[in-house]
Amino acid sequence: MPIRRFGAYKSLVSHSQPPKLSYGYSKMNVSKSGYRVFSANSTTASAELAKKITEDVNTAIMELLVMAYALKTSCAKNIIGVIPYFPYSKQCKMRKRGSIVCKLLASMLAKAGLTHIITMDLHQKEIQGFFSFPVDNLRASPFLIQYIQEEIPDYRNAVIVAKSPSAAKRAQSYAERLRLGLAVIHGEAQCSESDMADGRHSPPSSRTTTGHTGLELPLMMAKEKPPITVVGDVGGRIAIIVDDIIDDVEDFVAAADFLKERGAYKIYIMATHGLLSAEAPRLIEESAIDEVVVTNTVPHEVQKLQCPKIKTVDVSMILAEAIRRIHNGESMAYLFRNIAVDD
Repeated sequence: MPIRRFGAYKSLVSHSQPPKLSYGYSKMNVSKSGYRVFSANSTTASAELAKKITEDVNTAIMELLVMAYALKTSCAKNIIGVIPYFPYSKQCKMRKRGSIVCKLLASMLAKAGLTHIITMDLHQKEIQGFFSFPVDNLRASPFLIQYIQEEIPDYRNAVIVAKSPSAAKRAQSYAERLRLGLAVIHGEAQCSESDMADGRHSPPSSRTTTGHTGLELPLMMAKEKPPITVVGDVGGRIAIIVDDIIDDVEDFVAAADFLKERGAYKIYIMATHGLLSAEAPRLIEESAIDEVVVTNTVPHEVQKLQCPKIKTVDVSMILAEAIRRIHNGESMAYLFRNIAVDD
């Protein structure tokens, strides 16, 4: 298939081999995680640390910190961490009296010596404010949109679906660029995103009602779940559910079953980071989902062997280009062209 332009990117769907940088690299002696330090020559003043988070996340983080600190103590001027999937990114808000782990990890990386991070599709864009150094939050949406246009037959008859109101902004970005309809599933209580769950209503209100205290009333209201509904027409259409992370797939399977009941005849799931932990491959294979499309920010070769419905889109070209531009002191603005504000 010929290479075609899409926005600021070239087609990556047809590439079987990752693109190579214009300069060499030396592999560090870390067998598990496969660190690579890219350098133009032996007298370079900067080092880019490429890292893929493996299944053992905590071990990978510790290895990354140790390696960054080793470069710092070796007088490297700049240490750029390439972390396509930033771990603990969902733990970026206060939950009751819990910790904000994402902020802790950002502080640890800065203390270890990192001066720049290249990552992709953070769970919340505001996470960039946790860092005391520059963060380039690249986008995978142009590659996923290109996959929709080239690999989904009759995609003009599709509708972009947000499986919860919190994902509506991302779904709207896809719908506008593809010029497709938008549907939002709502009704299930999003406890993790509610004010009641993160402690902003603590201590509880002192107002009381007959037979109930101020503490019991919110708990009773939380138990009353409204019926699940969908805003938008999905009957006789292809439903494309978009999100940034797919890990536990129970919510996606339930959403696919609900959309099937409402008349959708094909269900696609598009996500940047395919963690696909636990029984995810088996649940996807047995569900009404027709295809799950994720990028290669997280290795998932084993899951693909277990479930042929899982497809991969290569995003290595944009990461290699970001490394090249930072190393050569070129502008990064080119990599963010044609990117929606709400993406």
